Amino acid sequence: MTGKIIGVLIYLGVIFYLGYKAWLKTKESTDYMLAGRSMNPFVLAMSYGATFVSTSAIVGFGGVSGMFGMSLLWLTFLTIFVGIFVAMVFFGKRTRRMGLALDSHTFPEFLGRRYKSKFIQQFSGVVIFVFIPVYAAAVLIGICRMLEVAFPAISYGVWLLVVTAIVAVYVITGGLKAVMYTDAFQGTIMAGMMLILIVTTYSLLGGITEAHQALTDMVNLVPAGLVKGGMTGWTTGPNFESPIGLTVYTTIIYGVGIGVLAQPQLAIRFMTVPSDRELNRAVAIGGVFILLMTGVAFVTGALSNVVFFQKFGKIAIVMAENNFDKIIPLYIDKVMPGWFSGLFLVAMFAAAMSTMSSQYHVGGTSLSRDFLEQYVNIGNNGSSMKLNRLGVTVAIIATLVWAWLLPSGVIARATAFFFGLCAASFLPIYVLGLYWKGMTKTGAKVSMVGGFCFSMFWLLFVHVKEAGFIGLCQAMFGKATLVADAAPGSWMWLMQWVDPNVVALPVSMVLAVGVSLATRRIEERHLRLCWDGLC
Repeated sequence: MTGKIIGVLIYLGVIFYLGYKAWLKTKESTDYMLAGRSMNPFVLAMSYGATFVSTSAIVGFGGVSGMFGMSLLWLTFLTIFVGIFVAMVFFGKRTRRMGLALDSHTFPEFLGRRYKSKFIQQFSGVVIFVFIPVYAAAVLIGICRMLEVAFPAISYGVWLLVVTAIVAVYVITGGLKAVMYTDAFQGTIMAGMMLILIVTTYSLLGGITEAHQALTDMVNLVPAGLVKGGMTGWTTGPNFESPIGLTVYTTIIYGVGIGVLAQPQLAIRFMTVPSDRELNRAVAIGGVFILLMTGVAFVTGALSNVVFFQKFGKIAIVMAENNFDKIIPLYIDKVMPGWFSGLFLVAMFAAAMSTMSSQYHVGGTSLSRDFLEQYVNIGNNGSSMKLNRLGVTVAIIATLVWAWLLPSGVIARATAFFFGLCAASFLPIYVLGLYWKGMTKTGAKVSMVGGFCFSMFWLLFVHVKEAGFIGLCQAMFGKATLVADAAPGSWMWLMQWVDPNVVALPVSMVLAVGVSLATRRIEERHLRLCWDGLC
């Protein structure tokens, strides 16, 4: 216990020092919102990765892999190929150049200025501000569940307040510079701990081949409820045409793996570097980092079934009392050496703080810069900084409220929800805005609003996890979802487990292209400004 406390205190000392250093260098709005556009490739890659991968991935999705097995490794592939390579090479460079040409400071402002539309900036800013606290709450829940296990004398509710206060101090004062400096430090800690975790896990099980064979041989221990839902084994994964298969492959893998391209807290980092060279160098660093984070978490989560069964005679989900958010914390507490649990707790603290700080920052600036400043005459730069800090404060409070309200086992679902909503709302107008001069203002508006509305419709009336929890469909139509009374096993019935993004993203893309082809093109002078330096 003493070692854990000392480790956390040393870690917090470094974090507050970096936050203070960033505060001293934060003099203008560009410093607060874009880190002065002067970040080096290592800081960019580690900050990008640490923001992308947090306790929601390690604790939440790692716990999900404890239930559904190695199939989640497809998400690791997508996060590296799409989230790092495609994002930085095909999105990052053009975003940086166009953002500089348009003098954009936030992701909504980038979209708004690309299409010369205050409505697009305001609408996207409100969507981000309203819904990113749900994602941030999932990250906050993840670290507080770990702290609850590590320090059982302190309640979960108290940890929510303590962690929120710690992150709030340096995000509100230091802005994006503080966020990225601390992210780089936190990411380094996370990488080291995950490397130790996977090596120790394989050592406990006698090696890589022996570990995976042991997990394969446990197929007869898969709970009957999971088998009925479509699970075939922890190494073979679920049958695609089943409730579990559709949840894993459409929500977790597709929804998160593709949705990463439209994440505002990640896209904004492309505008923090001085040249394309930093983005090129960040690809390799970011790829290795994401492999260590997600790959290790998903493999360890699946293999925890073997370790728990050998040591305690129970599979992972039984050990966690049916709350998969507790699988990874229990594995660290019950299985790993005592010295490691304290270090890993610091790493998870780092993972949570790195992501939450970025979420708070982008949520707060979306409220202040992209909405309030459109109606309030700010005047000088100092007033703009104050308004941004006020926005961040409001975002932090909203996250804390959601963390208290959300049910258990919600970490992975809340993460996938935000990723999918951003993809349906922003991805078509973002990618087409970077590459197609024929994309029009009207097409962008219709695509963004249409994608958002279709995604929300599917969440409220079709996707059983959200529709059942919210209860609006039940109240209006007397059934949990609109397809609940379809023949069990039919494709109509299975639609309840198809992620909204599978349907909403294509709809949004069709609207963007179709409406743009039928409406007036943006004037050539503005297009030349947008494309300045791209060709």
